Amino acid sequence: MRGLKRLYFLVPDVDTARKIIDELLLAHVPYEHIHLLARAGTPLEDLPQAGITQQTDVVPALERGLAVGGTLGALAGLAALAFPPAGVVAAGGAILFGALGGAGFGAWVSAMIGVRLPNSRLERFEGALEQGLLLMMIDVPRDRVEEFQDTIKSHHPEAEIEGTEPTIPAFP
Repeated sequence: MRGLKRLYFLVPDVDTARKIIDELLLAHVPYEHIHLLARAGTPLEDLPQAGITQQTDVVPALERGLAVGGTLGALAGLAALAFPPAGVVAAGGAILFGALGGAGFGAWVSAMIGVRLPNSRLERFEGALEQGLLLMMIDVPRDRVEEFQDTIKSHHPEAEIEGTEPTIPAFP
């Protein structure tokens, strides 16, 4: 699968967002790759609203939990090899199972924490959202970023391009 980049656009109203979404769908951007965020109380009707993975820090927390938990689990497995408990013969599987168990536990704990925190990448848009603007987040193939930016800007000069995010992970 090709890597995706998330584009950020601020648009003035729901009608503009609807027109951009229609154009994106015609350009074969999957509906699931379009996310819209607005201040509370803004009726978005049938438009694709940002979900929990876009609104919270769950994905970055999950990534950190996998890395830290896997590392600590592998170290615990190495310790079990170096200092086996009395009467237990530890083999190389201890490292593997320690890493997998640590990664799983770390991911679970981190995700539980991250789901309660607002997405730190969206802090810069809080003022614009409070003023009534809508934030569009669009995940597009990394080799087509400029094409989509140019198309949206040429068809909708009222849309403000706010940049891109690093490569989007393949999950969730």
